[in-house]
Amino acid sequence: MTALRPRLVIPLLALVVLVCVLLLGGYVRGDFEADHRVHPPVSADKVPEAVLEGGPVVDATGDKPRSYRTPDRTIALTFDDGPDPVWTPEVLDVLKRQQVRATFFVTGGMAARHPGLIRRMVAEGHEIGVHTFSHPDLVYQSPGRIDRELSQTQLALAGAAGIHTSLFRPPYSSTADALDDLSWPVVQRVGRQGYVTAFIDRDAEDWRRPGVQAIVDASVPAKPGQGAIVLLHDAGGDRSQTVAALDRLIPLLKERGYRFDTVGGAVGATSTNGKVTGSELWKGRVFVAAVELSEAAVPTLAVVLAGVGLLVLARFAAMLVLARRHARRRRAPGFTWGPTVTEPVSVIVPAYNEKECITHTVRSLAASDHPVEIVVVDDGSTDGTADIVEALDLPGVTVVRQPNSGKPAALNNGVAHARNDLIVMMDGDTVFEPATVRELVQPFGDPRVGAVAGNAKVGNRTRMIGRWQHIEYVMGFNLDRRMYDLLRCMPTIPGACGAFRRDALRDVGGMSDETLAEDTDVTMAMHRAGWHVVYAENARAWTEAPSSVRQLWKQRYRWSYGTMQAMWKHRGAVLDRGHSGRFGRVGLPLVVLFQVLAPLLAPLIDVFAIYGLVFMDPFRTALAWAGVLAVQAACAAYAFRLDGEPLRDLWPLPLQQVLYRQLMYLVLLQSCVTAVNGGRLGWHKLRRTGEVGAPTVGSGTAGRV
Repeated sequence: MTALRPRLVIPLLALVVLVCVLLLGGYVRGDFEADHRVHPPVSADKVPEAVLEGGPVVDATGDKPRSYRTPDRTIALTFDDGPDPVWTPEVLDVLKRQQVRATFFVTGGMAARHPGLIRRMVAEGHEIGVHTFSHPDLVYQSPGRIDRELSQTQLALAGAAGIHTSLFRPPYSSTADALDDLSWPVVQRVGRQGYVTAFIDRDAEDWRRPGVQAIVDASVPAKPGQGAIVLLHDAGGDRSQTVAALDRLIPLLKERGYRFDTVGGAVGATSTNGKVTGSELWKGRVFVAAVELSEAAVPTLAVVLAGVGLLVLARFAAMLVLARRHARRRRAPGFTWGPTVTEPVSVIVPAYNEKECITHTVRSLAASDHPVEIVVVDDGSTDGTADIVEALDLPGVTVVRQPNSGKPAALNNGVAHARNDLIVMMDGDTVFEPATVRELVQPFGDPRVGAVAGNAKVGNRTRMIGRWQHIEYVMGFNLDRRMYDLLRCMPTIPGACGAFRRDALRDVGGMSDETLAEDTDVTMAMHRAGWHVVYAENARAWTEAPSSVRQLWKQRYRWSYGTMQAMWKHRGAVLDRGHSGRFGRVGLPLVVLFQVLAPLLAPLIDVFAIYGLVFMDPFRTALAWAGVLAVQAACAAYAFRLDGEPLRDLWPLPLQQVLYRQLMYLVLLQSCVTAVNGGRLGWHKLRRTGEVGAPTVGSGTAGRV
């Protein structure tokens, strides 16, 4: 089994880390196991009478449960559901000012998210108790879930402050006499794990926000001098009334002769909180650190997602508006590039082991309705490609053989052997329609035009991967080119179908081998040399797209990395003047935004969609995702209409967004990693099948299989 390459592992790990961050963030916020059910009261026949009639603290750690009452004139203030970043500090400030210690029953999720508050509680002498991790009614939970709620809260406490606790309070509990046959087994179970359960004597009901004085009145013991464990809350909503009530309650009870203590101190426990050492301490620290990372990352990812959404929508809007304007301009009566171009054209076909496709390619050129010279440059093929072309014995076809030197060298060699001043370049796996060359060279009627991009289309669409690429070519490439053409900043002339003036090629030094995307490199060089680059949408070429994921990966990896190389090479255009400066300040940023950043971040839409479907409101999430898909579908439909393609070919679009986009993300991320570490790629020769046949004269679907 072949080992994964590091450059492939890194993007996969990045995606895994992103998913883990989201999962952890959702877990500590209770999105995964949120359960807000509260069981109704049932009979208490199985609860010992001594527990029902005893005090609020129940010790079920031994064979026989014991209960403890709160001593007279002793108040234990307890706070549930925190820590909260807003209200817990205010509660702590009041307690510090009044010199009172209290007991905080914290949830593990909140403790992991706000470890600094746990450390402050411990440092100021307060007692910590477990209130479960995600605050469910434990009556409805399995034994495994109960154990997990406790152990993970202890893990959060260990990571936050290096402590563990033996004090527990069940969510939705009240006084000990409210125990019933469903809740008593929970107390017994946690008791067997060493926990003492603390219920209450007085419920301030501050969660209702009844008013400051009402909270004070509810917290004062019913009988003068009677001790009490008082329930308050430092989280779960607006606790401003609770904070204000504390400032009245504590002085009031002190005046009446009460003392304040923690729950453990009140019932005579030596210590309910102990220090954690060793592996448990480090496990806790790692857990809390991971939660803190998630807490910082999730909002950041949400902001990035919003930015990606705006970027994607802005791109679609720009493409629709500008492509429509482009189409209207081209269809306007009297539109012309200038004088009709009738002069002969030299077509350069670089070929390396193209025996499956080369016959279709050359025959399609020979059927051109424009006068052409065909120069096939065999770049050291070992499969007899040159012999196949020579055996065709077609007029006007020249075969040039050279040692294997790469595509740029083959193109430059072809230009050197070409007799004409207008040069068309195409790939050896592509076929032209009879009118393609004529349509491709008409823009040269404008003397400012140095190069022309043709309309490359996918010819092999029988498989799903071909259909996905067909949608991408029509929507992502050709609609983009209309936009770039109107903005006069076309970034790439496709290698499958492009035309050049010889003078323009001479100005930029011919085809360069300094990048893996020689087509993008030469296009950017044309702009920098002051030449205009335009799009001829009617110059259709049918190319054989990769037919497997492996082949597609190789092709797009080379494209992506080569594009990054070309952008870096021509970054100086940003500071240039004239046409070069316009390309640098308009074209290059658009390429970065739309060909690097947007595809790199687009999977966030799908990741958050899955997260929302599982852990949030599935209807609203599905509606939002469907809205994004609808916008994409509208753009795709318009692009297909402009290109004369049937809309029925759009049916794979939803699946393309789910699967194909993730593949392109991984390819692009791998290219970024390669670019950052300065790696170099070799030329990836793709396996061809010869599926794309010769075009049918006059057919609008020429070359399709």
